[in-house]
Amino acid sequence: MSKYIWGDSETQFFFHLNPEAVLNAVDFLGLRTTGRVLTLNSMENRVYEIEIENKASEVKSPSDNFVVAKFYRPGRWTLAQILEEHTFLLDLVEAEVPVIAPIQFDGKTLFTTPGHEIYFTLFPKKSGRSPEEPSFDYLEIMGRQLARMHNVGAARQASHRLAISPDSFGKNNLEFLLVNNFIPLHLRPRFVKVVEEICQIITPFFLDISLHRIHGDCHAGNIIVRDQEGPYFIDFDDMLVGPAIQDIWLVVPGSDQEAVVNRNILLESYETMRSFDYRSLRLIEPLRALRYIHFAAWIAKRWEDPAFKNTFSHFGNDSYWEILISDLQYQLEKIKEQLI
Repeated sequence: MSKYIWGDSETQFFFHLNPEAVLNAVDFLGLRTTGRVLTLNSMENRVYEIEIENKASEVKSPSDNFVVAKFYRPGRWTLAQILEEHTFLLDLVEAEVPVIAPIQFDGKTLFTTPGHEIYFTLFPKKSGRSPEEPSFDYLEIMGRQLARMHNVGAARQASHRLAISPDSFGKNNLEFLLVNNFIPLHLRPRFVKVVEEICQIITPFFLDISLHRIHGDCHAGNIIVRDQEGPYFIDFDDMLVGPAIQDIWLVVPGSDQEAVVNRNILLESYETMRSFDYRSLRLIEPLRALRYIHFAAWIAKRWEDPAFKNTFSHFGNDSYWEILISDLQYQLEKIKEQLI
């Protein structure tokens, strides 16, 4: 039985996407491609920069001659889930939050490849640089922009997207790893024990915490800084329903005193645009632990993809699981400190 809701033929087509298939998909939408295709860095999906022909009068910058095509990994998101990602992006653009929304063709943003049910979308090309070490000004800007994003996120439901919780990111991922025999047999008891204890302790932390649409994976790699425009949020593929702190702690991920100071600067700015529930600060270490567990399952669920085996060749080694168990035990102790 196929592990993918669109079947093995689509999965294999996705694994072996080639320039001809990519260009055909873009041409299918009525654009005129030149034949120039550049593969961009993406583990989860297949993403390409494609040159298109434009009238000189339509070109305001060199970037206007390119689009970015994103082909979604089969079986990860349903049609409804992807459309909720796109709706969030369009809502954010309408509210002038700095994001890059998909291009609409006749009011639609999502399409399928000719002959295969692989979902894909197109984005305008917008380049930028990676954020530098956070300055006071940068943290203030990020605080306001995160608040504006969350204001928009709270204005509409996303009933099909994953909600982050000890069950969804913890217990469910543990079950997948166990059922599919990814954890070395002699390390299973230790791994199960620490994950189950973390999930049990942190479950009450999530009670009475407001959840809404969030970026979900708002680390520095998913932020670009554009000259004259400032920071932009990119890659909403992991969009979640969750607490605001999930985005905030990933922008300021540290746990030392410097991180505390930086987070306070960000939150002070955040509160000029939106109120913040300071009780949710105690979710930072639980969310960090859940991220560790989720990342292991994320690799495991894509293990038949040759790109993952090449990139994460250490995944099947005892040392990988020993380090993960040690990291989770450290997180467990930090979480317990909050109970004192």
